[in-house]
Amino acid sequence: MPRDHIHFVTGRLAEHALKSVVAPLATDVGFDYTVEVLPITVAALMSPEWIAKHWHVSSKATRVIVPGYCEGDMSPLAVSSPAPVERGPRDLRQLHAHFKRQSPPSDYGAFDVEIIAEINHCPRLPLAEILRQAALLSSDGADFIDVGCDPGGTWNGVEHVVRALRDEGYRVSVDSLNPAEIAPAVDAGAELVLSVNSSNREAALDWGAEVIVTPDVPATLEGLDETVDFLARHGVPLRIDPILEPIGFGFAASLGRYFEIRRRYPDAEMMMGIGNLTELTDVDSAGVNAVLLGICQELGVRSVLTTQVINWARTSVAECDVARRVMHHAVTHRVLPKHLDSRLVMLRDADVLETPVAAIAELATQVRDNNYRIYATAGEVHLVGPGLHLHDADPFVVMEQLRQAGPDGSLPKNLDPGHAFYLGYEMCKALTALTLGKSYRQDESLDWGLATRSEARHYLKRPSAKAKPNESPDDAKGAP
Repeated sequence: MPRDHIHFVTGRLAEHALKSVVAPLATDVGFDYTVEVLPITVAALMSPEWIAKHWHVSSKATRVIVPGYCEGDMSPLAVSSPAPVERGPRDLRQLHAHFKRQSPPSDYGAFDVEIIAEINHCPRLPLAEILRQAALLSSDGADFIDVGCDPGGTWNGVEHVVRALRDEGYRVSVDSLNPAEIAPAVDAGAELVLSVNSSNREAALDWGAEVIVTPDVPATLEGLDETVDFLARHGVPLRIDPILEPIGFGFAASLGRYFEIRRRYPDAEMMMGIGNLTELTDVDSAGVNAVLLGICQELGVRSVLTTQVINWARTSVAECDVARRVMHHAVTHRVLPKHLDSRLVMLRDADVLETPVAAIAELATQVRDNNYRIYATAGEVHLVGPGLHLHDADPFVVMEQLRQAGPDGSLPKNLDPGHAFYLGYEMCKALTALTLGKSYRQDESLDWGLATRSEARHYLKRPSAKAKPNESPDDAKGAP
């Protein structure tokens, strides 16, 4: 088979960096290549229309890759190129991953674990707040909205809340042991009752709803078998929850009870209340949820109950939604739960991409425009401008160096308040990346997995129609 010949398009400033990345990549992947440097300083400022007027694609090319920031309609390039054109990654340091990336398996995304998301202390909340939380939980992946009642009393308004949730199209469960609350809730449309034990199992015969069976004494499973037998004899659909205990209060033993129940009842439906771990452990919840969903998937526990009250567990429902898909695929196909979905890699990045210090120093000798480039490399924040390379572990030190970087130690002319604010914002992101072990890319959001918030680009401007052929569009527009 003939080798691919890939034609890379870039600008002047990225030429050397691109070539240094492409050379080993071509050997590793196995392709021939050409690099075309167009008459523009900043490659990210190219538009498809501008490229089409200036490029000369190699006749040998079988693929053409333009910078990832080249936005807009690609049809002008398709018309003038002898080979298919694609956008590369926005950061050329990601080229290796771009070539090695595998699409998720075609059947990835299936799941068979239901998420029951509890709204705590519903009797204390106005209906509007309950509906607001329900909408968020549902959009994050909840299959049931669980109406959490307060122990020790009877809530007379439970049926109104359940009916309102049902009117919005949600499947509803009610979390109570009190038959005086449960009966009106199921009459109003609640499908699932949490929970039933020896204290209320006889009342469950009249509800016509599926129930969650819990032991009278979780540590010994006392009462559970009797309640299961009683309900089964009367045809009440049920799921079994042996109760997951917090760490320090019998967590390991309680986990073992799920294995014991699966041994006793190999075909029974089961539920695990995972909030006892995520809410009661000082640790980010994503990893905990992933591990617990993995256990549930292997054991055949087909529903989990979770909450997201405490701040470190504020995205638990969305985390469980991702985790159940990852674990279903891993267990079903007997593959590792790795390289399937990166949305639960939130605090630290899988790979940290840094530009070598030598390359940053070389860039400082080439920059001609008045824009500043920011990098997070080798434990320091680096600031590059024309003939300028400042760096320190403390961004305040870098800003002080910049403040004295003008002629005779004066303030640079282009360092106005707006520009200073921008630099401070970007350097804060760079320091965060260094602190946590994340990749920093100027003018882009840090990658927080499923919690990432998109960020508008404030630094790079679109090309100006008045830009001269040998003038970078940022020079023409005076980008900050």
